Amino acid sequence: MSGETPTRVTTRAIGDAAVEAATGRPWDAWLEQLDRAGARELDHKSIVALVGQHESVRPWWQQMVTVTYEQARGLRKKHEMADGYQISRSKTVAAPAEQLYTAFADPARRSLWLAHPDLAIRKATPYKSLRMSWGAGETEVRVEFTPRGPEKTQVVVQHSKLADPAEADAMKANWGQQLAKLKVLLED
Repeated sequence: MSGETPTRVTTRAIGDAAVEAATGRPWDAWLEQLDRAGARELDHKSIVALVGQHESVRPWWQQMVTVTYEQARGLRKKHEMADGYQISRSKTVAAPAEQLYTAFADPARRSLWLAHPDLAIRKATPYKSLRMSWGAGETEVRVEFTPRGPEKTQVVVQHSKLADPAEADAMKANWGQQLAKLKVLLED
């Protein structure tokens, strides 16, 4: 790889100041160090292990640095995971967690706001989370409810095992629209 111009991180969810504060170095320094260590030839777990050799880098940051490196070097596409593509959307709604949970868990309530309500609940922790299969069960949806006060709740939808970047982008847009409809339903 000598002679190649390193790919720079041009779109990042977390800026240089934050990554440097948490890990001791900015993005460009991480990219250079991982290149020197031969990370382009390693799998995800091995890159995480390289980053983890720095005792001050906590596990969440090990993953963040690794995924950012993989994306910057063309080893991973946006939203790509080991088992397909994954997106997430969140919305804070002026309603208690119980109402949001019911809006997802109850098929009759779900059909009032969700355009494609064909979800099969696999695991439920009342008022906290749901794990569901979407459609024929080829993709998975996880929903978490976090109270943000007595009458306000953040809902986070994570949709995984998506086939490709186009499906991931479509589902990200879809969930944004559906959560907006849910917010209107519960806040009116």
